[in-house]
Amino acid sequence: MNSVLMNAVLSASPNYELLFESLCWPADVWPETARVEALTAFLEGLKDIFLQSECSLLTPAKRQCLLEKTESVIWTHCLPLLSRISAEAEGLRCRSSIAALCGLVAVCVRLCDPAVAVRATQAVLPLLQLSEEELPGVERLSVEIASDVISALLPSLTADDHLTSSILSCAFSGLRTLPDGLLPRVTIRLLLALLGCCSDAGLSSLLQKILNELCTWHSSERTPAVTERTLLCLTALSDHLLAPAEPDPRPYLWLWLVVQDGLIHRDYVVRKRALYLLKRCVASSQEQGVDCPLSQETGEEVLFKWTPKSSKLLREFWEDYVLVMETLEENQVHVVRPVLNRIDTLVQTTAKEGQDLFHPSWLLCVYQRMFHSENKTLMRAGVCHFLELQVLQQPAFALAFSQFIVCPFMDILSEMSLYCKAPGQSVGECPELAIKLQIFLKNFFSSLPAGDRGCVLLQMIQRLGCKHWCAVPLFFISQALSKLAPNPILGIDGLIALREVLCCTMITHQVLLRGAAQCFLLKSALCLIDVRMVTLDDVFSFLANFRADESLCRGTDLWNEVCIWLSSNEGSFKPMPIVSDSAVSSKDTVKAYIQGRIHDFLRVPACTGQTEGLPDPKEADKLARSILLCADMERIQPGADIADNLQLLLSPLLETLSRVSTNIYLPLRKSDKSLQLVLRLLQLRGTPKECVDDVTAALKRLIFQHADPIQEFIMRRLCGEMQELFDVERAELYLCVLKQHAIHSSKFQQASFPKLIKYSLSILQEPSQQIPSVASQVAKAIAMASLAMVCLLIEQQAIDMESDTFNLLKQLNEHFNKAAPSSWQSQSPLGCFSECLPKPHIAVSSSDEGGPGPLLQDWGRTAAQFMRDQWICFSFLIKTVGILPELHINKGTLAAALSCSVEALALLPSDLVLPVLAFMETVLPQLVQEEEALCVEALSQSWELVHGLSTNAHDFWPALKGFISLAFHQRLLLLTDRQAPALTVAVKQIATDLMELSESKNGVFGVLLQHCCHTWLPTSDPDDDIFSSVLRHINILSEACIYGPVFRRDQRLVQDVQTYVEQLGEGCAANTVVVSDNRDDQLPRMYALAFLSRLDPSNQLHERLMEQLVVTLLEKDKNMSKSVRISSNSLQHRVKNRVWQTLLLLLPKFKEEFVTSLLNSVFEAGFCSNQASVKYLIEWMMILILFHYPQHIDRFWVCFDMNHGGTKTGICTFLAVLVHFAVIIPKLKDPDVQLVKALDVTLQWCFHHNFSVRLYALLALKRVWSLVEVRGNEAADGLRGLSTVVKACLHQTEALKNTGNANKNWTRIQEHFFFGAFDPIRDYSIETIFYTFPSLSGLADDEWIPPWKLEKHSCVSQTPPLKNAAPDLSQLQPGDWIQQDKSEEDKEERWAEVQKKITPWRLDIQEQDPDLHLVPQQRVARVGKHHGALLVVASLIDKPTNLGGLCRTCEIFGASALALDNLRHISDKHFQSLSVSSELWLPLLEVKPLELADFLQVKKSQDYCIVGVEQTANSQSLQDYQFPEKTLLLLGNEREGIPANLLQLLDVCVEIPQQGVIRSLNVHVSAALLIWEYTRQHLTCTSS
Repeated sequence: MNSVLMNAVLSASPNYELLFESLCWPADVWPETARVEALTAFLEGLKDIFLQSECSLLTPAKRQCLLEKTESVIWTHCLPLLSRISAEAEGLRCRSSIAALCGLVAVCVRLCDPAVAVRATQAVLPLLQLSEEELPGVERLSVEIASDVISALLPSLTADDHLTSSILSCAFSGLRTLPDGLLPRVTIRLLLALLGCCSDAGLSSLLQKILNELCTWHSSERTPAVTERTLLCLTALSDHLLAPAEPDPRPYLWLWLVVQDGLIHRDYVVRKRALYLLKRCVASSQEQGVDCPLSQETGEEVLFKWTPKSSKLLREFWEDYVLVMETLEENQVHVVRPVLNRIDTLVQTTAKEGQDLFHPSWLLCVYQRMFHSENKTLMRAGVCHFLELQVLQQPAFALAFSQFIVCPFMDILSEMSLYCKAPGQSVGECPELAIKLQIFLKNFFSSLPAGDRGCVLLQMIQRLGCKHWCAVPLFFISQALSKLAPNPILGIDGLIALREVLCCTMITHQVLLRGAAQCFLLKSALCLIDVRMVTLDDVFSFLANFRADESLCRGTDLWNEVCIWLSSNEGSFKPMPIVSDSAVSSKDTVKAYIQGRIHDFLRVPACTGQTEGLPDPKEADKLARSILLCADMERIQPGADIADNLQLLLSPLLETLSRVSTNIYLPLRKSDKSLQLVLRLLQLRGTPKECVDDVTAALKRLIFQHADPIQEFIMRRLCGEMQELFDVERAELYLCVLKQHAIHSSKFQQASFPKLIKYSLSILQEPSQQIPSVASQVAKAIAMASLAMVCLLIEQQAIDMESDTFNLLKQLNEHFNKAAPSSWQSQSPLGCFSECLPKPHIAVSSSDEGGPGPLLQDWGRTAAQFMRDQWICFSFLIKTVGILPELHINKGTLAAALSCSVEALALLPSDLVLPVLAFMETVLPQLVQEEEALCVEALSQSWELVHGLSTNAHDFWPALKGFISLAFHQRLLLLTDRQAPALTVAVKQIATDLMELSESKNGVFGVLLQHCCHTWLPTSDPDDDIFSSVLRHINILSEACIYGPVFRRDQRLVQDVQTYVEQLGEGCAANTVVVSDNRDDQLPRMYALAFLSRLDPSNQLHERLMEQLVVTLLEKDKNMSKSVRISSNSLQHRVKNRVWQTLLLLLPKFKEEFVTSLLNSVFEAGFCSNQASVKYLIEWMMILILFHYPQHIDRFWVCFDMNHGGTKTGICTFLAVLVHFAVIIPKLKDPDVQLVKALDVTLQWCFHHNFSVRLYALLALKRVWSLVEVRGNEAADGLRGLSTVVKACLHQTEALKNTGNANKNWTRIQEHFFFGAFDPIRDYSIETIFYTFPSLSGLADDEWIPPWKLEKHSCVSQTPPLKNAAPDLSQLQPGDWIQQDKSEEDKEERWAEVQKKITPWRLDIQEQDPDLHLVPQQRVARVGKHHGALLVVASLIDKPTNLGGLCRTCEIFGASALALDNLRHISDKHFQSLSVSSELWLPLLEVKPLELADFLQVKKSQDYCIVGVEQTANSQSLQDYQFPEKTLLLLGNEREGIPANLLQLLDVCVEIPQQGVIRSLNVHVSAALLIWEYTRQHLTCTSS
């Protein structure tokens, strides 16, 4: 209520008690805001009366009564009502009531005794310390309202220092615990209120306390959350902190640490606050003009320095720095690229001036901000820029940057997308970034001080091992480490760190990349390990971590490097500590060390009589590799006797082997360890090329001379001595050793196998026990495993098929057909074949001994292996014996077995199913006619199993190959729909499913095509039934012809890197060791092309296949052409290109009749809108058809008369054919007539309105006319008047050389490869079709198939030849004349100068005009226009175009007013061009930027809700937010957004949901969306 009116009421009515009572309200009533404001105004007026000491109407008693009532208002009215409001939902009524009540409290305490304010504060203060989870109750104020009350009480508490300190303590407590949304409204408000109430003397002390508190907190908890809250306080208090008075925060180190942490924070608003604070500090330093810091006596690091004598240099540096950091917020490469040269300027300035003025850590903030960019391209640009920093070659800078390189930089290198190919690089080249990384690391470590290199390198390797890395980054970093200059700087800690990195390489499925990374890590170790700091045991323990099947294998260059390294450093290794019971000496050579290790390995304690488990095989693996390395070390020594040295080295082992079968007192553990070592030696001795060297020959001779005792020992153990749970694993070892001997030893006695078979059969034929014992079940498991091993050896031809062993194995059928026990509930047709191996019963006491308990828990694995071994044996019987009634193997038996195999697939682990699939492959084709339903079920279950393994790379590929051999068995492919309708449908569906799976898992379709093409290999037999089956599965072949690499970018990257690794050759041992499992997605096409190249056109079956395939491919091309627009290198483009490549390949094999039927489809394809590569192939196809079949020339001329208006450039295809008319004309009858026809056609199109058509026509005209001139006067005579027109056209064309772009395009089209170097007949080859044309016509390089690939897969035929006869095409560069003209200025130099647009921390201020209202309200009222309550504040916007559009939008949607920073904008022509006179109908206010804070506070007191358009962590989505009626919409600057010091004044931030990549909308567009949403909501409310 107006204070003048209230004073008049008080003067007219002296009964103040009555007025007081009438203005108060009952305690249980929520009064209107106007009533509260009226009581506040009454008490304000009453205060003036209290000050009049001579007032006769106010006696002391009345005064005291009024004071008591005033105090009671606080306790009985204000605080209870505020508690009630705390429990209510947020709303406009709540906000207005809170503001009025707090104002009333402030007036009441000023009237009352000062103690009242103290008591009120003490009552409210504890409520500020509520935790986030506690909610206000009925009698409790919320934290936000409590802060409002204390802010109102603060002006009355300035004299109470203790209470002020308590409030400050509570504010900082809230800073730590309150939710983010409450911080600005509680803590910041309290701090600002405290500072606003302080005297000048107390302000400095209070600011110092705040700084100390913030410093302590951030120093103790330097986390992103603490940084965010600290920056919020600092920016809110910046006006006080950066005032010329004390305290000055700039000399404090922690302040700059906070700013730097904020600049690299993940949250945009935090970065914005940090940059704002930096700009304020720089501006304050420039204004004050004094040194900062004043002194450096403490020796503390200085991150920010200012000195007046370098003021200009400092200002320019920080302006560039701010420009860079602001621009990086755009997250768009084309916006950021112009300021990259400013980063160079910053670096050069820092390097030139040294750390005295600019600390290098500021540069690191720039790079870390780029590394954290959401835009991968920008991130990559930042990494490349950092790798090229020349300043790091200075030792001081290298050391200063070392921790940044070790941590943030190493983290960003783990991003796989960084290693993609650079523009211009081909498949198989080392990525540009990887090359830069190698150079960078080499220069960086050479620049580091010598004493710091080892520490920094160790930290870097430890960083590699602290998390799981993708295969690609780990490979390239390992390669870069291996390129470092040899320098022994790593000790045992380095070996341990490298071992941890090896653990990272084991998680990837890319086996080749995994092996390559291991190779380079080992090379790094050989270059960087200081042998004086590691023992031989450390070295061999480290080498044991490299897998023999992936990296460290005998016979590779890497293995030889290790041998040379060990030999050259022998005697230099750190002495090993002496252990009393060890045979290893501290000063031994490698040979002596290994001899000692063999002694230690074979030294075992005396037998205790208890069953022991098998020793850990890792020790045997380590020792076997050490022995082989030592042997190869000796081999490279000149004059070394390998046999004698190896015999001396292995003497302890050989002595044990000689006694293994005869010494009954030899401990079992020692025998087992010796056999483990023998097995690993035999497994590791081989080389990738299977070359027998001296070491291999000597090793085999030494071991196999003890073959008899080994075999005798194993046979004795297998035949009755193994009955414990531990023996299952032990038997596996024995069988592996036995298998190695049987395959590799010529002294192996096959006569012992019959005994093993008889014993195993007798065990299996024993009756089953009611309660199976451990001994019986273990014996059965070992017996079945033994029989399975013998079966496999016979299949591998290690045992003679005519031997007694084979005949005895036939008796295994008796076991499978033995009648099942009567206790079984159901009888199986296979008798005991479906018998599982039940878990044995074990006494409770025996499990307490510790051994059997855990093993018994794994009995399921043993039972599964038993089942697998059954399938190996039964499959062996079916393959080798077949269906024999006398052996009870008939169709019924096979059907029952197939049914059991389906069940086995569901029971067996995925790594044990291969024998079941192999059995199905043998049996299923024999049962198709009788048991079709069962066969379909078997296929379906098998496919479900294999498909489910698609995420398990280890088991998936072997299972897939086995399944494809089963499902696409040649006898199944021969089946027709009539013979087995359900099965043929199932096979076709599986083929479709495999093609779908190949879209997400490359390599799948290649496995299918390799099998099918091998099955369908064409023969000379015209009645080849197997080949004829391809006609029933032609969809597989047609899909293979158009199959190719279009997959995700990360998959493409992995393929590129694998190609690069393959091209490293034998220099990378992984290429030699890793078994090639090529999953190149070009393989299906190459298999198909190789198959098609073998087809014989004289064979009717082959001819029929080709014709059906061509029709299918043309139909696919036609369907693809229906797309509205086919973009370059899209899937549609690639498929069409592959179709026409295949047709060109097959063209010479077509009969003339088929070409005639094909011609219309070819011509129709020419009229379609095709990409350049497809267009050239179609044109080449037409040229070849007309060359070989010139009788179709008339059908070609008809195409020029067709009406294809929808494809205005389609005629260019046919004009391009005429460019090569010289090839066709010799084959034509009446060539002169045809030349006239050609000239007549081309002349018509020379005057077409389309420029491209005219250009093609003119080129065709020039070439055809040259043919006329060659033929002489005879041809010219028949032209009649055409010659004049032709010459005029050609003359006009040649005159284009001074007409800009027309001349450029005319020159380009004549120089283009298709119209220049290309000869359609001479260059008809596989190389041109599949490699040269794609590379020259803009196809992605993953579509290029090089000739060596095609030759490798036998895609060679006489027609067309493999390679070009002439090298003309191969010497050309890719390009196409149809392209945008590139300006000479369009180069990187255009970024050398860039407009410097920095948003200053404060804008220039001009004097406030007295008249704020430009538009008279009468003008608006006269037209009956109604304004809403929305107030739009655009004082931070400085572009007239945005302001003009915003003014128009506000006027249209009825905003109450628009606030500008200067009313002079409305006279700007750019403003008026968009406002279109809307400024005449909209109230405009002028609010300067520096006045915005006060303006917003005033509007808050008028119950406006302050809404900011900004993206913050707590922003509300526009679609969810409900606008209050009284809304003030604050818009941010176009570049900077809302300044950090205004963010805490906002009640809410609203952001617009986005779907695209670009981070922000134009400010006018953003405002228009919010204004419309406000209008929509309130129009809805009004209408309802």
